[in-house]
Formats: sequence, structure tokens, C-alpha cells
Amino acid sequence: MKIAFIADPLDGFKTYKDSTFAMMAEAAGRGHEIHAFEPRDMAFSGGAVTANVAQLTLTGEAQDWYRAAPRQARALNEFDIVVMRKDPPFDMEYVYTTYLLELAERDGARIVNKPAAIRDHNEKLAIALFPQYTAPTLVTSDDARLRAFHEEHRDIILKPLDGMGGTGVFRIRDDAMNLGVVIETLTANGRQTIMAQRYIPEIVKGDKRILLIDGAVVPFSLARIPQGTEVRGNLAAGGVGVAQPLTERDLEIAHGIAPILAARGLMLVGLDVIGGYMTEINVTSPTCFQEIRQQTGCNVAAMFVDALERAV
Repeated sequence: MKIAFIADPLDGFKTYKDSTFAMMAEAAGRGHEIHAFEPRDMAFSGGAVTANVAQLTLTGEAQDWYRAAPRQARALNEFDIVVMRKDPPFDMEYVYTTYLLELAERDGARIVNKPAAIRDHNEKLAIALFPQYTAPTLVTSDDARLRAFHEEHRDIILKPLDGMGGTGVFRIRDDAMNLGVVIETLTANGRQTIMAQRYIPEIVKGDKRILLIDGAVVPFSLARIPQGTEVRGNLAAGGVGVAQPLTERDLEIAHGIAPILAARGLMLVGLDVIGGYMTEINVTSPTCFQEIRQQTGCNVAAMFVDALERAV
């Protein structure tokens, strides 16, 4: 197969933990052609979507890990499959990228995850589709509603709808210290919608990332455990990742959601689960492939490339 990856700049990859690199290495090891480009390399011209794409040769080295052939303008439908792995922020440039990818789909390109599905499933707000698996949640920009939510639950988390890696996440305890300024800051004085959730004490045992691949459930999660006084378990915020088998509740959530999201064109999904409650549905660029394999031997990248091969 010819596989094209839409990704962030390759020189910024940390190959010892990057999930996109794991995908590329697994696919290259099976003899598939690997290509890469960034969203800024795309253009719509003459009625078609093209991109300046570089074919990659993986070297097997940790640092100088690839060789790139000169970029060539290629129509996206020339590839067997295009894998969208651009990290958030999910800003308007990200949205424009999904529009261009949809135009490429019109001409026969096969895109994973499906661009419209990425756009339609906000990684925070999408949990509202499955309230049976979530803790009490409020989405609003209204100061009074947010204060009433805190008054009811006494210990809450406030976060933006477009953040990643734990950015902009605040915990407000029973004393309501700084509640007003946090609401003002996150909502931009009522102009931006945010999410409030009841604080889940089991976060001290980890914010578990559960991976779904083409409707199947990876049997291990990565529990990202907060360190010190930190409330966030995100690896980007200093959390420590510990792989562990899925619990009965994890499996209930994952098996209940996996076929629905797969049918919507979301081949790869990362569920975040804390204490038996789902808190996010990650669809842009889910990670944790390498940590799970390093600690358990479960080859998540192989499961993903298997799914790509089936799709083609």
C-alpha cells in the first residue's frame, strides 16, 4: 500500500514515544510505502485537492530516523489511504483541513479518521452522546449556571472545549477559591463556552486512555497518574503512564461505544476514563501506542495497520 500521513513536522517527533512513528514503522516493516505531509502542504486548485508530499525511508535510528525524498505535488486519491495525525489545537485551520480532506474524499481518497467525523466529534463535548457513561457535566458560558453547578457538586473541574494535553484545566474545591476569575478567564467574560465536570477522586489512580481500533478494543489502557499536587494526569503535564488490563467497567464503556464510533468513520479513538466515568473522546490524534507496547507487549500499531489493510 501507499500510505500518506498528515502530521506535525517530522523533525519534532520523539520516536521513543510517538504513536504516529509507531504506525509508520509497523507499516514500513510490512513493505508499505510511507509518505508524509503537513496541512499547510495542501491546496485546492483546478477542481482537485493536492499536497506536496515526501516519500519517507525509515533508517532505524532513534534521532536521524528518516530520509525524505524531494516533495512532489500529488493528488490525495493517488494513495491507498491517508491517515490524519495532525495534533490539536482544533482551531479554524484544523477545520479548513477537514474541509479540504472532504473534497479529496469526493474524488475517491480514503481518509482515516473520516474528516467530517473528526469535525463533528468535539473531543470534550462528544461525551454528551453517551450520558450513561459520564459523570455530571455542564457545558455553558453562563456564569450563573457554572456557579450553581459548583454549589451543587462542591468540587469541580473546569476546562476549555478546545484544549489538549491538560491545558487550561482547573480544579475548584469546596471553598470556591478563585471560581470567579477562573470562569472569567476560561469563558472570556461569557463569550466562550466551556465544560464543567464533577471532580472524580479516582484521578489519583490515573486518567486511563482506552484505545478503540476499527470497532475493536485494545485490551490494555494507559493510566496516566498525576504527580505531586498536580490534578492532571496528562503525560504532557507530567503524569506517569502505567499500562494495565481493562477493568469490567472499562470494557462496558469501550464495547458500548466502539461499534457506534466505527460506523461513523472513526477508525481510531482514544477514550479517557477516570474512576468508571468517561471524560473525553479523542479523535484527532490519539496516542499511547508505544507506552502500552513497551509495558505489556501488546502491539497496538500492528492492530492499527491491520485495520488499514482491511480498509483498503
